Amino acid sequence: MCRHLGWLGEPVTVASLVLDRPHGLLVQSYAPRRQKHGLMNADGWGVGFFDAGGQERSDQESGSGDGRRWRSAGPMWGDASFASVAPALRSGSIVAAVRSATIGMPIEPSASAPFTDGTWLLSHNGVVDRAVLPLSAKAESTVDSALLAALIFDRGLDALGDTIAEVGAADPNARLNVIAGSESRLLATTWGDTLSVLRRDDGVVVASEPYDDDPAWEEVPDRHLVEVDRDTGLTLTALKGS
Repeated sequence: MCRHLGWLGEPVTVASLVLDRPHGLLVQSYAPRRQKHGLMNADGWGVGFFDAGGQERSDQESGSGDGRRWRSAGPMWGDASFASVAPALRSGSIVAAVRSATIGMPIEPSASAPFTDGTWLLSHNGVVDRAVLPLSAKAESTVDSALLAALIFDRGLDALGDTIAEVGAADPNARLNVIAGSESRLLATTWGDTLSVLRRDDGVVVASEPYDDDPAWEEVPDRHLVEVDRDTGLTLTALKGS
């Protein structure tokens, strides 16, 4: 399992979302409050974002996309360089995650979310039988989350809800909480695990669990699609099979 977070709104620092909150992803890496599977998330982490000015540029990590990423196979609390740089990284679209690897899955930077197709950044919190997912040369790793991301990218994010419902039907034991962000949209699904949203004056946070005790956090019902658009705001839609 993992914990993850997405942001869409005015440019903010990565540190303000991930490191500075009393129960942010840094704390969730060793002491999550609502995680149902696993005790901590020390098997890697990643942060992806688009430039604060809205200008999408080359992915410095892979050279294949518009989002910038920083990923690691170690625990977030052990990376002093990230803690030093994160306050200087600003964006209006951010996807971040800390990872608890499924038994038998490799622990390597390429297995840590967010994954990308060059336009979207995507994180998967859950587990799915790789036998129900097609093999893809575009997958960044052999882990289930990377294969799921490749399938979602291949089908297109407009079909995210249908794709999750189909994979969930093929593997009844799957947990398929996904967060995906582009420069102008933020999408998420609940399928077997927790998700909350926080509507702030400057944007919307979607997260596995609240990063503080603000009473404005709202729990998202299971098997729902969350859509956040800069123009139309936030909407919830029940997924097929719910």
